[in-house]
Amino acid sequence: MSTDIVLRAEGVGKRFGGFTALSGVELEVRAGERLGLIGPNGSGKSTFTNCLAGAFPSHDGGFTFKGQKLAGLTSHERARRGLARTFQLPRPFRGLTVLENIRVPLAYGGRDSATDERAMECLQSVELASKAHRMPRELTQVELRRLELARATALRPELLIADEVMAGLSHAEVDQILALLFRLNGNGTTIIMIEHVMRAVTEFSQRLAVLVAGKKIADGDPRAVLSMPEVEEAYLGR
Repeated sequence: MSTDIVLRAEGVGKRFGGFTALSGVELEVRAGERLGLIGPNGSGKSTFTNCLAGAFPSHDGGFTFKGQKLAGLTSHERARRGLARTFQLPRPFRGLTVLENIRVPLAYGGRDSATDERAMECLQSVELASKAHRMPRELTQVELRRLELARATALRPELLIADEVMAGLSHAEVDQILALLFRLNGNGTTIIMIEHVMRAVTEFSQRLAVLVAGKKIADGDPRAVLSMPEVEEAYLGR
């Protein structure tokens, strides 16, 4: 893992009417790092992700990615700069085959000449090459999660936000997705894992940050963070 900071969140705040979803969130992520972002439902994790990915703007503060401010950039502009995300619920193009689903981000990213070769490479990396010409409706839940990851990583992002990619999966399926994420990270992708499956997030993360009621209350070594009384009370219900 590098000591270079690939992402910096500085005083990020977001409000919806009179409700404050995020308040003064500060966070740094190093190149090649595996960061776990956890917190109870309603803590602001999804809002943070949406602000970072460009789904909507933050009201306060902002993000710096690879030394450049992200303010004013659309989601697809951020994606082209190397920032990718998955969605909590897989969102494949239902009328396209599995292979065609991968061709879309590749074509949109301006790599038409390498689309087919790279698309198959993506599917091979998530063990879906044999399903290339199937329709998304024919895939299992874990295969849909793999397809979501393949689409998010098709353009070889430098930072991937894996947003609850293990929700609803069995123990064995969680292990399969974990192995895939470890492989992506080993190939150089920085990963922020947002997850409620604690076994997975503690096994995967080199560092944990905790959001509660829109504020970051902890950030550090996973074991130390999870043993903090305020984290146990807020997140683990102890």
